[in-house]
Amino acid sequence: MLTILLILIIVACLLLTLLVLIQNPKGGIAANFVAPSQIMGVKRSTDVVEKATWYLAAALIVLSLASNFLRPTESGADAVNESRIKESIEQQSVPAAPQPAQPAQEQPAAQPAQ
Repeated sequence: MLTILLILIIVACLLLTLLVLIQNPKGGIAANFVAPSQIMGVKRSTDVVEKATWYLAAALIVLSLASNFLRPTESGADAVNESRIKESIEQQSVPAAPQPAQPAQEQPAAQPAQ
């Protein structure tokens, strides 16, 4: 079930991306540079694209929340694997830090033979 939901989320993301890219800008900086032929464009198609964008955004939110509720819990095999990992980490011994090198002690000067 989770796999189907994830596939639906990916499809919704791709469709939402395409719908956002085909929309015409409605204002901002692009409004100053718009060509006169685009001023009287078809209004009905932009309404459909905008509504589809809102519906897909809402569907994406609902699917994302649903996938959160359907994700596997730690009571299954994941919990066993996680406990095994914790045990192996706890059993490993940390090597001791290397001791700083001791400065060499001076040897007493050799006394000349008498």
